[in-house]
Amino acid sequence: ESLATRFIDYTKIKDIAEKAKEYRLIPEYVEEFFKRVFKEADGSYRELKEGFMAIDSIPYEIRNIANRHDFKNSYGELMRRYPKATFDSRKAFENPDAEFISFGHPLLEALIKWTLEKFREGVKKGAVFEDPSGILSGYIWFYEAQVKDGNGAIAGRKVLAVYESEKEIREVNPSILWDLKPSERTNVDADADESRVKGYVISAVKNYREQLEKERKREAHIKEKYGVRSLQILIAELDADLTELYERQERGEKVDLPIRNKEERKRKYEEALKDLKKEIEGEKNLTMSMPELITVIRVIPGSYGMAEDEEVERIAMEIAMDYERSQGRDPEDVSKENLGFDIRSKGKEGIRYIEVKGRAREGDIALTPNEWFKAKRFGDKYYLYVVYNALDNPKLLIIRDPYHNLNAFEVVESIRFVVKGKEILSKGSEG
Repeated sequence: ESLATRFIDYTKIKDIAEKAKEYRLIPEYVEEFFKRVFKEADGSYRELKEGFMAIDSIPYEIRNIANRHDFKNSYGELMRRYPKATFDSRKAFENPDAEFISFGHPLLEALIKWTLEKFREGVKKGAVFEDPSGILSGYIWFYEAQVKDGNGAIAGRKVLAVYESEKEIREVNPSILWDLKPSERTNVDADADESRVKGYVISAVKNYREQLEKERKREAHIKEKYGVRSLQILIAELDADLTELYERQERGEKVDLPIRNKEERKRKYEEALKDLKKEIEGEKNLTMSMPELITVIRVIPGSYGMAEDEEVERIAMEIAMDYERSQGRDPEDVSKENLGFDIRSKGKEGIRYIEVKGRAREGDIALTPNEWFKAKRFGDKYYLYVVYNALDNPKLLIIRDPYHNLNAFEVVESIRFVVKGKEILSKGSEG
């Protein structure tokens, strides 16, 4: 309790937990990946009520991977079929008869391994995608970044995505792929020049290493203050005991066995202290390897009647931010991070995750899969702010929990979820 009070920053832990919820690979992504790839592998499943599925047939190639000796040792036995399965841990907890499929499950791990083995070479060739919003026009470079510590352990590994256009070079969330539509075009074209982004990528990996170093140093400080200090105290106590025993030995007492025991214990503590100091020093010294290029994709503006007006969107963001401040909350613009929402707004009642949509007039609005998945995941903490007539007579409409309170339909091969304008007007409350 004393340690927790002195060294654990509960506010920071809460912030870390909130960020983990925002950034983690939520079940909807895993489920969508599974469905698409399982079909590609000729697997068979059926949708059941309440979001469950029945997996009727597992392809031979997947079973073949799962039957490998090293795979079985790592992930366990693969069943031939799963009558009731879910990707949501909460549903699995409430329904003990349902199989929970996530990372570490033999079926998902075998499917991932099959995907990597089958498509690894094809991925390197790149691909062309269309942006239904009509904004992106350039390239997205995907790299694997890795940082090791002085002990040879991996301190951090991440997929780094960098968007490059004629106007800018910036880091984007790799999940941006969910919001793009695969194009019929296959040629990435010869204009893709890695040298234009290499310097930016190296700088981004350095920033990543610095973030890890900062956290490692904080942890090292605690280990030094606690682990090292504790061992030093134990060694000092044994020294005091041994001094007393040596004096008793000189007086002729038979204390050889207690002396040997304490000397052995002291030796082990001294070795542990030496190892701990070396380990702490190694953990603080981080080195980055050169980022490895995974692939590059060409992104071209799509034409699906969903193009966004950057000026209208900018005005809508300003109106939404001003409204949040007027309500006593502290809004943060995270629209560039592609998290599935544009504003993280903190107030007394907690955090609001706000997606902002602007329109020059009134009409339908479109949500990306990323936004729709996050709306489902965050429920009544997720808000849709729609600004109609943004350029001349702005009107802010607010819909809480849009996933459950709005009727949306998929268009453009599941790349956007569209909500009709009349529904926004009828269900939105004015802000």
